[in-house]
Amino acid sequence: MELEKHYTNRTGWLRAAVLGANDGIISTSSLAIGVAAASVARDPIILATLAGLVAGALSMAAGEYVSVSSQADVEKSDLSREKKELETIPEIELMELSKIYQKRGLTPELSLKVAEQLTKHNALEAHAKDELGINEITQARPLQAALASALSFIVGGVLPLLISIFAPLNLMVLYQYGFAILFLALTGIMAAKTGGTQFGKSVLRICVWGTLAMVMSAVVGYIFGVQVN
Repeated sequence: MELEKHYTNRTGWLRAAVLGANDGIISTSSLAIGVAAASVARDPIILATLAGLVAGALSMAAGEYVSVSSQADVEKSDLSREKKELETIPEIELMELSKIYQKRGLTPELSLKVAEQLTKHNALEAHAKDELGINEITQARPLQAALASALSFIVGGVLPLLISIFAPLNLMVLYQYGFAILFLALTGIMAAKTGGTQFGKSVLRICVWGTLAMVMSAVVGYIFGVQVN
């Protein structure tokens, strides 16, 4: 009998990777489009795209690390507080655990027995999972999130950079937009398959918001553009 596949254990790195790749594609493509709309030369487009790629990757890594570290700090603080309470007021903590199981549908007698058994096995783990909602799947991993975001941003941002180097200059805006939408659709499909979800909504959502970002960048470039030679 084949076991069911579950995908929740992938949510941590998948969220960071998808966010990084999409941001890499959208931000660098939008930057390239904005500069291309205001320039008649290739060098400013390449320079702006490369600078956006480097700055974006570092910014994504730093932002993810700080954000997830804050979550990790909160989790550690809650676990430390819970550990102290288990040492000082174990009876009250046992009843709290029992009430949690009662709310899930167990009888008072059975919920107390379950709470007692889990407390004997590993009291802190039981309270972390059932009272605080912290487990090995959802636990914050700052370094993993930072690396996933930075690497995926670079992968996503390299694609618009290559287009800025090789695409015809007079069609740069169209090439950047067309390939960006293609790349975004591919990342949406990959994310959906990795997460075990349908890719229709995922692709549509990212393509719509990506289009909006790139159109606005082109408008800004055309309106405020200074023809750079």
